[in-house]
Amino acid sequence: MTEVKIEEWPDRIAEVFKGREILLTGGTGFLGKVIIEKFLRCLPEIEQIYLLVRPKKGKDPKHRLDDIFNSALFEKVRTQRGIEALKKSVTIISGDVSLPGLGLSAEDRKLICEKVSIVYHGAATVRFDELLKRAVLLNTRGTKQMLDLAKEIKNLVLFAHISTAYCHLEEKLLGEKSYPPPSNPHKIIKCVEWMDDDVVEAMTDKILGNLPNTYAFTKALSEGLVEEAMPHIPAVILRPSIVIPVWKEPVPGWTDNINGPTGLLIGAGKGVIRTMYCNENGYADYLPVDIAVNAILTASWNFLYCKEHEKRVYNLTSSSDFKVTWAEIIERGRRVTEKVPLNGVVWYPGGSMKKSRLMHNICVLFFHMIPAYIIDALIFLAGHKPIMCRVHRRIQKGFEVFEYYANNQWDFVNTNITQIRDKLNPREKIMYQIHGDDLDLDAYFEACIRSARVFILNEPLETLPAARRHMKVMYWVDVITKILFFVLIIYMFACWSDSFRQLLARGWELVTRQLSS
Repeated sequence: MTEVKIEEWPDRIAEVFKGREILLTGGTGFLGKVIIEKFLRCLPEIEQIYLLVRPKKGKDPKHRLDDIFNSALFEKVRTQRGIEALKKSVTIISGDVSLPGLGLSAEDRKLICEKVSIVYHGAATVRFDELLKRAVLLNTRGTKQMLDLAKEIKNLVLFAHISTAYCHLEEKLLGEKSYPPPSNPHKIIKCVEWMDDDVVEAMTDKILGNLPNTYAFTKALSEGLVEEAMPHIPAVILRPSIVIPVWKEPVPGWTDNINGPTGLLIGAGKGVIRTMYCNENGYADYLPVDIAVNAILTASWNFLYCKEHEKRVYNLTSSSDFKVTWAEIIERGRRVTEKVPLNGVVWYPGGSMKKSRLMHNICVLFFHMIPAYIIDALIFLAGHKPIMCRVHRRIQKGFEVFEYYANNQWDFVNTNITQIRDKLNPREKIMYQIHGDDLDLDAYFEACIRSARVFILNEPLETLPAARRHMKVMYWVDVITKILFFVLIIYMFACWSDSFRQLLARGWELVTRQLSS
């Protein structure tokens, strides 16, 4: 029997999207950019992609699209298709999901309702410390308005709401099903619409209840709205976990932000993070962004092609296959940053995780704040603007969010996605990979650090030799500092011991004198 070559297998996923016109919100975000790139590179027969984009910092939405296409993420597809072909495939629609009516003109709303057949709603604020009113208007009311728009679309075959696996935090094992929202989303929307900002802020803690931040709260509310709309439109909920840099394609390690583990690796690699209050044996759920996008596409295919309409919720998660502890992340990160050091390291990468909050706070004082003040003083005396104290205040603010997730544990059922793996043919398994069987964590971490140097920190790879020389110097500075600190502790203990012995002797002398008298 003749063996069938990979390219001879059909691409049924591309077939589902052929001739479709798609609306995407959140296309200028991290996940959104990778979705657009995947559409343009692997699904070239999509008729048109409409991006709902709001003006930002005085930039016209069309100029924002130019910025996206000019990024390193799109280099491969630019080479394949040419920049002009890419621009023809994408239409910008000016709008804002946080505004009434989505900020759409009557003409654009009509265009969407007549042309679009698939909607991916991913626009949201992902800031955990976002003000409640803004988070509700963008995440929750924005979803409600997108659902209202979807109900007007004439030929709608799929409305995919991109949620998060970390929105029902009271569920330690999150199933692939709907959960009741923490409050009535319609009432919450009306409440924040007529209340002043300061009144909403004053009530935030009471409104959130047991949920730790406005992000989890408003995303849970949004899911409630989508579930409510499911009898009326073909809607699904997609719950990616913590989305991290690209694993394989198109640019290994690419990211455009320092959220999640990337920020920890950079902070530890720069030597500014020396301690974390964290359960070192705990683990979080991470998903490389290219795998997340493949999961979104295959879940869409499962709904549209396989007609599995009863499956409306997909957990796009990985911890059922891989459990990487916080301790392992830190240890692997340390090894990688020694191999691929960052520029301008202020202290040799080190430190540890603490199970005791008291010990962590003591280490923050001695290894974060005091060095930051000393370095800032030296920077000031050199005639430059101090930055280290500001950096550590931002780190401390990030720790407030991180500690909740690092010291609690959640697990996720992802049966719907694992079942899809068995339906894919050999070609689709490669083009839309949704497994991690060939994952090399050390190679992936190294790609992340290399890409962070180039795309986030603007540190060209040509500067690596100088960074390695600087790292060697910082190693000996660290060794000498530890020796001096150890000697100082011994000296202080010796002085204290001598003084303490003298105090005890004096006390005993007074006691015996009193007894004899």
